[in-house]
Amino acid sequence: MTESRPGAPVVVQKYGGTSVATADRILAIAERIEQNLLDTPRLVVVLSAMGGATDELVALARQVSERPAGREMDLLLSTGEQVTVSLLGLALQQRGIAAISLTALQCGIRTDGVFNVARIRSIDTGRIHAELDAGKVVVVTGFQGVNDTNDITTLGRGGSDITGAALAAALGADACEIYTDVDGVFSADPSQVPSAKLWREISYEEAIEMASSGAKVIHPRAAELCMECDVPIHVRSSFHSRDGTWIRGGTEVMERAEVVSVTSDSKIAKVTLREVPDEPGIAARVFQDLAQAGINIRLIIQSASSQDRGRITFILDLEFLDGVRELGKTWEEAGVASCCVVESDVAKISIVGSRLASTPGLAARMFSILAREGINIDCISSSEMKVACVISADCLDDAVLAVHQEFFPEPRNDAATM
Repeated sequence: MTESRPGAPVVVQKYGGTSVATADRILAIAERIEQNLLDTPRLVVVLSAMGGATDELVALARQVSERPAGREMDLLLSTGEQVTVSLLGLALQQRGIAAISLTALQCGIRTDGVFNVARIRSIDTGRIHAELDAGKVVVVTGFQGVNDTNDITTLGRGGSDITGAALAAALGADACEIYTDVDGVFSADPSQVPSAKLWREISYEEAIEMASSGAKVIHPRAAELCMECDVPIHVRSSFHSRDGTWIRGGTEVMERAEVVSVTSDSKIAKVTLREVPDEPGIAARVFQDLAQAGINIRLIIQSASSQDRGRITFILDLEFLDGVRELGKTWEEAGVASCCVVESDVAKISIVGSRLASTPGLAARMFSILAREGINIDCISSSEMKVACVISADCLDDAVLAVHQEFFPEPRNDAATM
């Protein structure tokens, strides 16, 4: 085994829930790490909870609380990652590899004071560097940090990606490797579109837009952190050693004016406030209330007013439904809206690429293909790199297949049609 040298390059690896779902898979990761140490002696490994463990903890919490949240919920959810880092530490030691597992507190990951969706403020890398200098593999709990009073906080769904990226940035790592259950970043979710194209390289900006639009391979905040510190990201499978997709900067990637992905998100809801008074400050109040409740908004549509009344529509994640329903009652009582209508049977489909807005015809092609399939568009949002449509949830699978075929047509088998 190559001896660790102080000051040698560091690589951060992050393994998701499916990669650590069983004891056998954790043993397989230990074997992979042993091979990696031949070339990368200074290795930091970030782990998620075992696949399904977080959902089980949430379900357990709901058996004792109507709306489990806050400090106690974070303390509960943080136990999942503590299990996996301990198991991997034991597996590595069994192979004769010096390793140590560290919690967020032990490796100095400091966050703000917001429970359930905290943001990392700083990382004290002293302990990690000391353990690396001592020749150890450092295994860190993902998804969590500690606030100023040393209470455990969690970073929200997909937070282990953020931990991996933040550590890679703080340590000046050569790369942040994201190991998952797919081969890399595709032109669509391969479970929905078997013919989806695997990209060998995309830009940070494309990755951020794809992740924000529903692609599940990396958290958008993780890509943002790596982009700020120019740390390349390698998204790859944990089940084999082939290269996956590199995410980094570069003019060649940035100048590509084409659709690189068709993404979708079925875990959203649409909220409509009807008969909203056309007065200054009304919209400000609505979105200040949402912000104070910690509710993130994906998309906002405000219709033109008629007879001094208007309509505000916004899209949010399903996890915020209970909170927005409570706010809806408050708004109705205060006269902010005549009623608050919540629809959870909607989904979002998007096309993502570099400079979509400056490439004529791409949005029109998307709208036309949806019309041809008889799929009605409820709401539309566009930016320089994305065009998104809100549609009925029961049409989502057909929409993704049709739009992907439009921009990534499969080769025709002419022999079959002769």
